[in-house]
Amino acid sequence: MERTKIYFASDFHLGIPNHSASLEREKKIVRWLDCIRHDAKQIFLLGDTFDFWFEYDHVVPRGYIRLLGKLAELRDSGIDIQAFTGNHDLWMFGYFEEELNIPVHHHPIFIESNGKKFYIGHGDGVGPGDRGFKLMKSVFTNRFAQFLYSLLHPYLAFKLARYFSHNSRMLNEEETFLGEEKEWQIIYAKEMLQKEHIDYFLFGHRHIVLELKLSDNSTFINLGDWVRHYSFAEFDGQTCKIKYFEV
Repeated sequence: MERTKIYFASDFHLGIPNHSASLEREKKIVRWLDCIRHDAKQIFLLGDTFDFWFEYDHVVPRGYIRLLGKLAELRDSGIDIQAFTGNHDLWMFGYFEEELNIPVHHHPIFIESNGKKFYIGHGDGVGPGDRGFKLMKSVFTNRFAQFLYSLLHPYLAFKLARYFSHNSRMLNEEETFLGEEKEWQIIYAKEMLQKEHIDYFLFGHRHIVLELKLSDNSTFINLGDWVRHYSFAEFDGQTCKIKYFEV
């Protein structure tokens, strides 16, 4: 079968809330990848694949072997796979590129397919507001701050990360749609549309499943997550739609 479709998924958050639950979710993600491999020409992972990721020169986080192995297998078979950093796994410094041949994007990008223009990214920090988060992210992406964190022994660094992950609001509260006038990603998309035409905006980060028409020929999509929703988007060459994986 000819590979013609593009798939988008986000917010796997592997590693939480515990090893057994994360492992079951990882196995489900691998089953999804096996199901789409026959017709996928591209797969985009839009960030927060891991609930925490930090790459030392010779150390990466333990686990996730099934997912990493499957991604390597699909990439070696000729499927174009591209990843994004999210706010939980922004410390990716080359492991995916070197070991899996998968490029990692740290900012949103434009792509075009079959005459449709897409703007895709994790979606954290876009739009107005959320100044506290933006300040925190500026610290986390600062090279000197990253160097200081790298001086911590991996045992301590990962233990700190697990502590904050287990106290994350995401584990305890399901996100709800705030309305078009309060969702920063949507405000940002509407501002971009005033400057240029974009057929599809695709973001993660918010953990809500949402398809919203911004105009007659422009659609905003939030991909949801794989903690609660097991949702993804599929572009079949004509339209891009949210779907769910239940196998």
